[in-house]
Amino acid sequence: TVGPYPFSVAAHSLFVEKIFSRENPDMPPVYQLAALLHDSPEYVIGDLISPFKQAISGHYKHIENKLLEAIHIKFGIPTQLPKSVTEAIKKSDHYAAYEEARGLAGFSETEANSIFVKPQHSYELSPIGSPDQAKQMFLQRYDFLDKAIQRAR
Repeated sequence: TVGPYPFSVAAHSLFVEKIFSRENPDMPPVYQLAALLHDSPEYVIGDLISPFKQAISGHYKHIENKLLEAIHIKFGIPTQLPKSVTEAIKKSDHYAAYEEARGLAGFSETEANSIFVKPQHSYELSPIGSPDQAKQMFLQRYDFLDKAIQRAR
């Protein structure tokens, strides 16, 4: 990626949750938290490249889904999200991938349009800084959402 720091999973997760919350302003905090934690299995098994994921096919997805279920249990998120929420998180992830390809990885608009899902609205990819700064911002957002969930109970 371009810039002085690598783009961390924490930064990506914040960006996806930001898109999710803007696209779905009426979603409760528990689903915003699910969006924030959507890539949390990568914390356990690392961010594997797509060709490797495809090579091991359904086995990887099964493991990833089981990890995500365990993470959801740990953080008080339903293990089975409504289909509309899952689709909205996936859509937000795709929009983030498009913006990251354009803003960080040097893809031209033509290249990005041929590979990724172009967002209906433009989402500014704001620089966060170092991975430690991204981590702190991630933890702050987690704390905010966790408190909102606790108040709603």
